[in-house]
Amino acid sequence: MANLKQHKLGWIGIGRMGYAMAERLAKAGCDISVWNRTRSKAEPLAGSGATVVDHPADLAACDIVFTMVSTGKDVKEVLFGANGVMSRGGAPGMVVDSTSISLEESAEIRKLLDTQGVKLLAAPVSGNAKVIKAGKLTVVASGPRPAFDTASPYLEAIGRGVSYVGEGELSRIAKICHNVMLGVVIQNLCEITVLAEKAGMQRHAFLDFLNKSVMGSMFTAYKSPALTNLDFHVTFTPPLLLKDIDLGLSSGRTYGVPMPTTSAARDQVQTLIGHGYDQDFSQLLLLQAKASGLEVKAENVDMSDGLS
Repeated sequence: MANLKQHKLGWIGIGRMGYAMAERLAKAGCDISVWNRTRSKAEPLAGSGATVVDHPADLAACDIVFTMVSTGKDVKEVLFGANGVMSRGGAPGMVVDSTSISLEESAEIRKLLDTQGVKLLAAPVSGNAKVIKAGKLTVVASGPRPAFDTASPYLEAIGRGVSYVGEGELSRIAKICHNVMLGVVIQNLCEITVLAEKAGMQRHAFLDFLNKSVMGSMFTAYKSPALTNLDFHVTFTPPLLLKDIDLGLSSGRTYGVPMPTTSAARDQVQTLIGHGYDQDFSQLLLLQAKASGLEVKAENVDMSDGLS
């Protein structure tokens, strides 16, 4: 078993995802210091063993600094800004960035870090805060192989697995492909669920069958309670899904890959937004039902989301 106290860790970004990820590292016994723009959001982590610091610059002496913030601009600010990690002349050995940013931004940040002798591991994740708490987050990473080998025990501690896909920004492409599939699968799942209901089945009964079949997945199980009970609290918004689908289609054009199924799913997500659905992307079920002349109601059935 890896020694999780071998390296001094820094963590920047304590949103819903960042908090849950940093908490798992702290509870695993890692030597971890954390910073967040709003300090009060980070302070509860002290109860799990983390040290809360006042500035990103306070993390410069760490071996590895993780960043999980909102945008590429935010990543650059916390690393290179006035009180950024690099602002006082010190620098960590490595930055592991799990922020959702473009390939171009990632390459720019990698180049800036390289000038200061700092390695970048691009490490997007698949999941949300509830998935993290269940220990089922997955990570895809790219960058120098030695950097990955050093960071992988900590990434493994955050979730259930980490995949190395190569050098540079390849993990960003992997995450785009992942989220494109998310859009296609949720659209198809809503289509067949509405078809089953209009033919006379209850949604929970159909989804129970699907999840027990070879076509079931962690994703279909996770979304089944939402589709059954019309619980559309936000896990991922339609505009964010549309952004990722557009990134996928753009990459398809760049590499000469036709993506007709993705294009059709993109139109449905755009239509969802145009009709004013602004909660979770699984509201595609409501759009599909409306287009099918079906009035759907919450079934109020207690269903497992597959995470317990």
